Amino acid sequence: MFIQQTDLFRGLSKEFLKEVYDTAVKESFKEGELLFLEGDKAMHFYILLKGRVKLAVGQIRQLVYTVEHPGEAFGWSSLVGRELYSATAKCMADSKILKFDGKQLKKVLERDSGNGLELFRRLAAALGERLIRSYGALAFAQPSEEHRTYGSSLTLEQGGTEVSENP
Repeated sequence: MFIQQTDLFRGLSKEFLKEVYDTAVKESFKEGELLFLEGDKAMHFYILLKGRVKLAVGQIRQLVYTVEHPGEAFGWSSLVGRELYSATAKCMADSKILKFDGKQLKKVLERDSGNGLELFRRLAAALGERLIRSYGALAFAQPSEEHRTYGSSLTLEQGGTEVSENP
């Protein structure tokens, strides 16, 4: 699969794509291998070429999303100014992945602001879709109480007592 065929990069200039591709390394991972842990320093951005990667959060590694379609991106923290990864990425099948150096890729995106902006728009749209799917999954997982903050850091418990979220 070529990078220009992915939804994230389709239609961007050939020169830009070459520069982007030059920041990547194609790697193979075995089922069960960890790519990164939640809380690790966010240094790389990834595009799945083949396989399946589970993204999970928390101590019990609760599934948040499964990256399973060629061309899907993950490890976005390295591109958006987050110092640490927000999830753990584990291969659930033998996988081939394009691994981008986050700092080098950001330099390419900054040099070509038109193509870079379009890539970020597409990345934001993909993450938005993922978030909406996650909301749907959470809605079925368990009912939750409504907490209102009224623009402050205080929430109201069921009985109406104010409780600070940041003790």
